[in-house]
Amino acid sequence: MMHLDSVESAGGRLGAVLSAPRSGLVRIGPGGPWLATTPELVRQVLTTPSHFDFPGDVSRSGDLSGSTADTRSGHTVFAPVTPAQVARGSEVFAREWAAALDDHDRTHPRSPYDAMVLLRRPVARSTTAAVLPSIEPSRRDRIGDLVLAWIDALGPVISARRPPGRWSRKRRTEEAARTALEDALEAVPDRDQSAGELAALLAAGIQVPIAAGAFLLAWLGSTGSGDVDPTHAVWETLRLTPPTWITVRVATQDVEVGGQSVRAGAMVFVSPLLLGRRADLVPGDDPSLFLPARWSVDGRRPGAWLPFGAGPHACPGRNLGMAQLVHLAQWGTAHEIELSQRATIDQSRGIAPSPCRFTVAPRREPSA
Repeated sequence: MMHLDSVESAGGRLGAVLSAPRSGLVRIGPGGPWLATTPELVRQVLTTPSHFDFPGDVSRSGDLSGSTADTRSGHTVFAPVTPAQVARGSEVFAREWAAALDDHDRTHPRSPYDAMVLLRRPVARSTTAAVLPSIEPSRRDRIGDLVLAWIDALGPVISARRPPGRWSRKRRTEEAARTALEDALEAVPDRDQSAGELAALLAAGIQVPIAAGAFLLAWLGSTGSGDVDPTHAVWETLRLTPPTWITVRVATQDVEVGGQSVRAGAMVFVSPLLLGRRADLVPGDDPSLFLPARWSVDGRRPGAWLPFGAGPHACPGRNLGMAQLVHLAQWGTAHEIELSQRATIDQSRGIAPSPCRFTVAPRREPSA
């Protein structure tokens, strides 16, 4: 059976964070940024925006002079999606997921599925339907495709070692994709947010569930999708491989965190992936193992590792993302999933399984 690589074996920034001491606020390397390693310190960093702000915007443009949002760095505080929005998005996801499977079977019969490809349109259309409930499906689909195009164009910008220059091909491609999306959003009637704010909300609400869903299928394909509670499988996926595995804040003034003096301008990292490996937050055996059943043992509630963040900038689409992933897990546990090849951890932007190709067969009931 093919398997999903362990993040513990990864190098780069991921390896540096996982190998850091877990004793409060620590440095990542000599003179490096700070890392908060306890839930209490992470909450302090995430819930006090007066002391900690984002270091920049998602496009890495460095130009924050025109920001009119809720923070200096141009980040807006969004209201959580409503139950009605979650219901609408869930309905669209279920329909579009079935359509994506049928389309693959028709156009590529007997070929493995690619989770990172297969999930794109179901998640994009589901999230767009939830955020923009008043637009008709054809317009929704076009906006969803434009968000995907912007996400694709942002990839090389985010993964570049240094922010690309203003006139570089990467920057011009990203700006063209963002402008096309914002132009389409400008034409949406009865908007509560600007086109730029909606674009950022949609991009985050689409990119992250695609990667999380792919990780979910990778875990089910490498560990077996038998007698597994779908919701617990989702929580284990978000514990071991949260796509937004690390978040950074910059201190806006001198502040004390965990007994350490953090100077204004210093970077502080927080990592739900690191917190999800703390034995005091995870019931059962070895926290490095994918064991969904651990959440049915002592009634302990999952989520103490803050996979959706905390404070004013906590994920506003948490309930929609959970609904999408639980539906996917229900489908996955009703089938026998097998990875077609080893899945590695791609760290180019967040984390994602690459590749995540799998085959599916109807689940065989155990013989009496």
